[in-house]
Amino acid sequence: MKSTEIKTNVQNLIDNFSKEEFIYDLLIAYGISKTSVTRLKKGDYNFAKIDGEILYKKKIFFKVETADKLLSSIEEIAKEERITKHKPRFAILTDYKQIVAKDLKLGKNLDIELKELPNYFDFFLPLANSEVYNAKNDNEADRNASYKMADLYDLLIEENPQIYNSKASIHNLNIFLSRLLFCFFAEDTEIFDENIFTNTLAQHTSENGKDTHTFLNDLFDRLNDEKANKYPNYLAKFPYVNGGLFSDKIDSPRFTAKARKTLIDLGELQWKDINPDIFGSMIQAVVDKDYRSDLGMHYTSVENIKKLIYPLFLDELYEVFENSTTVNQLRTLIKRLSKIKFFDPACGSGNFLIITYKEVRLLEIKILEKIIDLSPNPTLEFTQIQLSQFYGIEIDDFAHEMAILSLWLAEHQMNRIFEETLFDFGRSNPILPLKEAGQITQGNATREDWKKACSINKTDEIYIIGNPPYLGARLQDAEQKKDMDFVFHKLKKYRDLDYINCWVYKGAQYILGNNAKCAFVTTNSICQGQQVPLIWPHILSKGLEIDFAHQSFKWTNNAKGNAGVTVIIIGLRNISNNPKYLFIDNFKKLAKNINPYLLDSSNTIVSGRNKPLSNFPEMKFGNMPNDGGGLIFTEEEHEQLVEKFPESQKFTKLLLGSSEFIRGNKRYCLWIEDNQLKEAIKIPEIANRIEKTEIHRLNSKDNGTNRLAERSHQFRDRNTAKESQLIIPSVSSESRQYIPCGYLDSNTIVSNSAQVIYDAEPFMFAIINSKMHMVWIRNVGGKLETRIRYSKDICYNTFPFPDITTKQKENLNLYVFAILDERAKHNKTMAQLYNPTTMPKGLLKAHQELDTAIEQCYRLQPFKNDTERLEYLFKQYEEMIKKDTLFAKQKKTRKKKAKL
Repeated sequence: MKSTEIKTNVQNLIDNFSKEEFIYDLLIAYGISKTSVTRLKKGDYNFAKIDGEILYKKKIFFKVETADKLLSSIEEIAKEERITKHKPRFAILTDYKQIVAKDLKLGKNLDIELKELPNYFDFFLPLANSEVYNAKNDNEADRNASYKMADLYDLLIEENPQIYNSKASIHNLNIFLSRLLFCFFAEDTEIFDENIFTNTLAQHTSENGKDTHTFLNDLFDRLNDEKANKYPNYLAKFPYVNGGLFSDKIDSPRFTAKARKTLIDLGELQWKDINPDIFGSMIQAVVDKDYRSDLGMHYTSVENIKKLIYPLFLDELYEVFENSTTVNQLRTLIKRLSKIKFFDPACGSGNFLIITYKEVRLLEIKILEKIIDLSPNPTLEFTQIQLSQFYGIEIDDFAHEMAILSLWLAEHQMNRIFEETLFDFGRSNPILPLKEAGQITQGNATREDWKKACSINKTDEIYIIGNPPYLGARLQDAEQKKDMDFVFHKLKKYRDLDYINCWVYKGAQYILGNNAKCAFVTTNSICQGQQVPLIWPHILSKGLEIDFAHQSFKWTNNAKGNAGVTVIIIGLRNISNNPKYLFIDNFKKLAKNINPYLLDSSNTIVSGRNKPLSNFPEMKFGNMPNDGGGLIFTEEEHEQLVEKFPESQKFTKLLLGSSEFIRGNKRYCLWIEDNQLKEAIKIPEIANRIEKTEIHRLNSKDNGTNRLAERSHQFRDRNTAKESQLIIPSVSSESRQYIPCGYLDSNTIVSNSAQVIYDAEPFMFAIINSKMHMVWIRNVGGKLETRIRYSKDICYNTFPFPDITTKQKENLNLYVFAILDERAKHNKTMAQLYNPTTMPKGLLKAHQELDTAIEQCYRLQPFKNDTERLEYLFKQYEEMIKKDTLFAKQKKTRKKKAKL
């Protein structure tokens, strides 16, 4: 559904307002089917448990509220788990005079009079599966241009329905838009005469728009032709452009009167103020959503791009500049700058290349200013930096065209700065006719030969930069998995790698043995958990090392679907004696070595283990139901069952996973022994649930699950404790100082969303809840977004802990009991107890005393900080791994001898 249609629908809703039908009419206005809305009215799709509320899963929460409570209630609703667990996109409250809404995904608020809703219809566009583009850029020209371009897109698509029928027509549309953008920019920045494009268009086309496409076709022909005399005077006065932008013959789309007017309105904007580094990404946001590519066109802020390009090469270039005291030294530096190649193999609409180009041009200007100051008779200076030094690969056709165009625009902008800064001594070569605008290859970077896209020899100085697509192993589609096969076919278990590793691995292969470096913005997952042993030995064993790195930080990426991503920046180089730097919260630290965990430590890699390295009991996953929901009850469902059938209570048990244990919620499950089955199925609700589980298991494509249908009254797993069990949540907030684990009685069932040590001695609680263990987890464990993901194989089985005496264990037990006593003093959930801002002082003190006791198991001298703790743990790990490996070899030798 087009945005114009939605706006009309919302206006109709207000014009024909009905209190009873308002929320249903609103949903229909955004394209929700009438069938779905009817089922919502009947209650089938309404998950609200309170009269007067409507809770439509993944869509909206709605209720009528008094005027004085609208604002306070909306904030409370955003925090209520009974609502948020159904993941509604919007919470909406109204008194039918005012409407207050909250986008629960983006955290944005709307507070307007209800009659104004048509003017704010775009707030609810996600209901129509269309995300609103929200630029971080505050430049009014960029915003206005993107909004107007969106209008033009809608109008052209409406008039030219065949516009997306083929790859060729899509490509032509992309070229057409690139040409329009160039013409608008050219007439505002002295490339063309001022306003020549817009004025000529207005004067030589009819108001009905019927001949606009003909005018544009003729104009594009003229811009590609050196012979002006072939054309009427109004076209002949345009200059020859060429440069490839106008070389291909394409048919412009047909225009209506409204589309023509929109085109003229676009021409009246201030295009000289457009930022080429962001414009391609903004235009991306108005392309038809089905054509938008998730693989490219990531917009990264200028500030974040600088976090990569400065430590990769600009810091060193500026150091050379500052140390250059003669004209010859400065000229040598300019010559070096003019030879460097910059290569982004996931360039999107070109923002990394554009910002790099601008920064290199600015450095050149500083060098020339210094040369002019040092020269008694300064001469005219021309830029030596050429767009042909900039290379890229981009899979998306539209982004590819935008990258080329944006580089041209950036060149012209920098030429103006060049001349304005150097006054009488700076001149730029004419931009027309257009020269080559970078070496941008359209293609799939995972399949392309990078050394063909950006040739390299031993004398070249090359820097690979960029922000490649992320995509975890479980989010890759079939084609991306084939890309992974293509890149990693020589590696083992590569299917568990994130997609971005393709770029890291290919970048490493490209720079190996050459005068080249690479650096990428990437998710922090590639330096955590199982990703590290899967990819990094193949990179660091080939004569490469980590040059610099920014540890995890958050940014907002303006590409669709990439908001609030947690990232790292990691640079690679051939092994050298040059300094290495770690950036921690923007603080720059000199490092002896940067390992794959982005620590100043040795390159030891922690691999998952099946059994604990230390003398620990086995940790297991909780019990997996594999039941299709049949064997599990909410607290409310359980109460209803027991109230109706009191005898059912002996067939159910409390079920806790990570979420329930931390937040204090409750679920229950059927827990039926084989000899209880006949009695249990006499209860209709239980019989129905067992049947539901059986159907789920029989319908599975997995043979093992099919066999489970033979005992559909039971979970897949049946692990229980004799006396007690230590539960360890699999996921916990990164803001907590400790993972809130705890003891449960033997009658509670732990689900597979948590891990458990059955009948664990108390001192194991002490070890897992210690600061030493948390330091290990935070650095070698995985993350779910930024949250801690606790893995028994990576976090627990690898944790190095010394053998301790019985007396030491008994001493640790005392600290455990002190923590449990402090917890018992407060009627709070684990989430409340371990909230870093509200954690009870007594509980925090008990943990700190336990931390000291645990650390004394390692050494008596206190640790200064977490860095020292981690370095000590890595050394312990290395020593224990050596002993473990030696023991395994000796055991193998003894077995061989015994056979002989």
